[in-house]
Amino acid sequence: MTESLSAPVQLPVERPADRPFDPPTELAELRARTPLRRLDFPDGHVGWLVTSHALVRAVLGDQRFSARHEFMHSPFPGTEDIKIPAAPPGHFSAFDPPEHTRFRKLLTGKFTVRRMAQLTAGIERFTADCLDAMEREGSSVDLVRTFARPIPTLTICDLLGVPDQDQDVFQRVARLNELDVTPEETVEIMTSLDKYMHELVLAKRAAPTDDLLSDVAASDLTVEELTGVGTLLLGTGLDTTANMIALGVFALLTNPDQVAPLRRGDGDIDRVVEELLRYLSIQFFSVRTALADVELGGERIKDGDTLVLSLHAANRDPDRFADPDTLDVERRAAGHLAFGYGIHQCLGQQLARVEMRVAIPALLARFPTLRLAAAPEDVPLRTGAMYGVHRLPVTWGEEEARCG
Repeated sequence: MTESLSAPVQLPVERPADRPFDPPTELAELRARTPLRRLDFPDGHVGWLVTSHALVRAVLGDQRFSARHEFMHSPFPGTEDIKIPAAPPGHFSAFDPPEHTRFRKLLTGKFTVRRMAQLTAGIERFTADCLDAMEREGSSVDLVRTFARPIPTLTICDLLGVPDQDQDVFQRVARLNELDVTPEETVEIMTSLDKYMHELVLAKRAAPTDDLLSDVAASDLTVEELTGVGTLLLGTGLDTTANMIALGVFALLTNPDQVAPLRRGDGDIDRVVEELLRYLSIQFFSVRTALADVELGGERIKDGDTLVLSLHAANRDPDRFADPDTLDVERRAAGHLAFGYGIHQCLGQQLARVEMRVAIPALLARFPTLRLAAAPEDVPLRTGAMYGVHRLPVTWGEEEARCG
């Protein structure tokens, strides 16, 4: 019996305590031995864990594997009694063709060069405003609260055409993953968001403005579908980018040789962004379910098997990237899977890139002595399906610089 057919493993979730940017050590060990391994799920299902770049990419590009939530089993401990419900109307990232195609075709054309250019000007303005606010606070702030979170929040409001006076609704949504938010507050915030988005869709249909939500509101989508599209774009465009900005700055500040080119102003920001996306891979995994028996990596995947695709392990695969566990801002990291692959590849990936390209260099230019105001091991990390930091204390004061 080959090792790939030996006893199933459980999903590794614990990152190395002394290497906060690395995936669980067991993932690299599994990838080296058996990149397609049987996986035990808490509810008793036995599916698969996929850890190599080639196999993860193959699954993401194969429509015989479904993205529908109701077909999946949850791999997280403590979820043995949870039945994953179908996605609500408009949440097309969890749909398969042809339903997925209907939404994707409509929205792809809305992320035009003109709209990206308009949003870039706004991102530059939001970034400058955040930097001004940081400076007013003094010489030490929480970068998540003052910089990493407000920029994508304001950007998604700009994209969807949210009036300035209503942006407090979205600012509250941005707090959902804070450590002190209770389950009751989460329900209340999400209920308020759904109600507001429904009203915003009706307003855009009645009086369209120059924004993405007005564009799609003119389509044949129902109000419920449009509401779902709006909340989906908010969720995918806010939390992920906020985490990438904060975690990216964290990674750069703990690697002085890698941040040096950006501090000097001669770094290639496009390469920096792509390498941070590859190296950090904040989405821990994607999940797919086989719709038929499929041969993959020398194994037979059965109809109904759930596959957990480790994006982080795939982006650290030495068969795809040389010295993959090293952050190298000179690397050409093209081909990483941080935004997925295939028909479900992130629709707003170019917008996320623009936000990072604008925000990170501007931050380092405004505060050239920027550094952590806490030991790296004391920075509170987010774990689970989405990786990030809860808070990132930074400082740029002269007194602290002399002491440091």
